Amino acid sequence: MIVTTTDGVEGKRVVEYVGIVTGEAIMGTNVFRDMFAGIRDFVGGRSGSYEKEVKKAKDHALDQMVEEAEELGADAVIGIDLDYEVIGGDKRTLLMAIANGTAVKLG
Repeated sequence: MIVTTTDGVEGKRVVEYVGIVTGEAIMGTNVFRDMFAGIRDFVGGRSGSYEKEVKKAKDHALDQMVEEAEELGADAVIGIDLDYEVIGGDKRTLLMAIANGTAVKLG
């Protein structure tokens, strides 16, 4: 399965637009990790634990999107857009990643 943010695949022709496909991932984060990330943000530096969660959420959303495209019989997903959102309050933070794209058949 070819997965790309571009609107086509070089050297291939889109012969059929199968449909829009989506993958979502909502990941919970840990209160202690949130606290230490806040301290790190205050003093500067990167938060490795958050970076891992962002990557995990992105990978899960893309995998789910590709699975949906495969079920539709697509050869590729083009025009992929990734969106991220942080949802939460004082005690619980959720990270949401959404992947959208167009499932196509190539010729």
